[in-house]
Amino acid sequence: MAKAQEITFDSLRPPAPWMDDTHSIWRKSVRAFVDKELVPHIEEWEAAGQIPRDVYPKAAEAGLIGMGYPEEYGGAGTDFDRFHGTVTSEELARMGAGGVSSALMIHGIGLPPVMVGGSEDMKREIAPQVLSGKKQISLGITEPGGGSDVAQLKTNAKRSGNGWVVNGSKTYITGGCTSKWLTTAVRTGGEGMGGISLMLIDLEAEGVSRTALPKMGWWASDTATIHFDDVFVPPENLIGEVDRGFVSIMANFNGERLGMAAQAAACARVCIEDAAAWAQQRQTFGKRLADHQVIRHKIAAMCQKVWATTAMLDQLTWRVQNGEQPIAELAMLKVQATETMEFCAREAMQILGGAGFIRGHRVERIYREVRVMAIGGGSEEIMRDLASRQLGL
Repeated sequence: MAKAQEITFDSLRPPAPWMDDTHSIWRKSVRAFVDKELVPHIEEWEAAGQIPRDVYPKAAEAGLIGMGYPEEYGGAGTDFDRFHGTVTSEELARMGAGGVSSALMIHGIGLPPVMVGGSEDMKREIAPQVLSGKKQISLGITEPGGGSDVAQLKTNAKRSGNGWVVNGSKTYITGGCTSKWLTTAVRTGGEGMGGISLMLIDLEAEGVSRTALPKMGWWASDTATIHFDDVFVPPENLIGEVDRGFVSIMANFNGERLGMAAQAAACARVCIEDAAAWAQQRQTFGKRLADHQVIRHKIAAMCQKVWATTAMLDQLTWRVQNGEQPIAELAMLKVQATETMEFCAREAMQILGGAGFIRGHRVERIYREVRVMAIGGGSEEIMRDLASRQLGL
C-alpha cells in the first residue's frame, strides 16, 4: 500500500500536461517574492486599507507587473503564456489575502484595452509608467445603477470641440482612490451595446472626484466610486473606434474571468491545506480531528471539488492559449471556481472552529472574500445566463 501523501497547497494541484520547466521556475520566482516582500506585511496593509507605493516597483523588478507585456513598452517580455498567468494567480492567492493581489495587479484589467486599442503614442506614454510600478491604471465599467448589463451603462461622453466631455459615475472601482488613469466605458452613441466607447480618463483631471468605499473583504485594496462632472477628455484618449467599445469590454472580461477562476481554485486549496493541518494536530474526544470520519469526509469532498475545478481551468486555459474564445465554458468555469472556493472556505471554517474566526488566519480572510469573487467579473446568475444563451437556449 502506497504511503499517504501530505496534504499541502502544492500536492492539491493536479499536474497539467501543458506546464513545463519554465512554469516551475516562474512559480519558484513568484513564490520567493511573495513570501519575502508581501506575506510579512499582510495584516499591516489590511489595517491601512492599501499597500505602500514602493511595493509596486519591487513587483515590477520581479517581473510580476510586466509579465506578458513587450519589452519595448517596459514589460518583462512576451515569453509568457496563459499558464504562466495561472501560476501567478495561484501564487498570489496562496497568501490568502485577495486585497493585496488585487491592488498589486489591477493593471491586469485596466491596461490590456490600452495595449490592444490605444494609439502608439498612448501605449508609449502609459505602459512604461504602469509596468515600472510608478503609476497605476484601473478599469471603470460598473455604475451605481448597474453592473453586469454593460449595454445599459449611462455615463456619457458628448462631443466638445475636438474632444469629449464626460458626465456620470463609476463604482466598485478597485484602485479607484490610488490610480492615475481609468480605462472607462462611456456612452457616445445611442442605446444598447452599439453606442459604447472606451476612453482613457486622467483621474487627476478637473471635474473628477472620488469617494472611498469600505468593504467586507479585500481590505488591502482601495475601492471607490468615481464621479465625472464635465470632465474634458482629449481626442487622443479614445481607445479604439467610437461606438465600438462593447466588443473590447467583453474580450477583456474573458481574460479576467480566467484569472479569477485560477485565483478562486487556489484559495480553495489554501483552505484545504490549513484545515488538514489543523485536523491532524487538534485533539477532540481523545483523538485527532482527522480521526473522525466526518472530518475526513469533509476534506475529501473539498479535494474532489478542487481537482475537478482545476482540471476544467487547465483545459480552458489551453483552449484560450490556442486562440479559442469559449465564452460559455469560461462563464461556467468562473461559477464552478467560486462555488468551490465558497464550499471549501465554509468547510475549512467548520474544521478550524473558533481558530478560523480569529483575525490573521488565511481562512478567515478568504471566508470574507468569497462574495467579491462570486460577484466580481460577473455574478453567478449572470454567468449562468450568459452560458445558457451561448449554448443556444
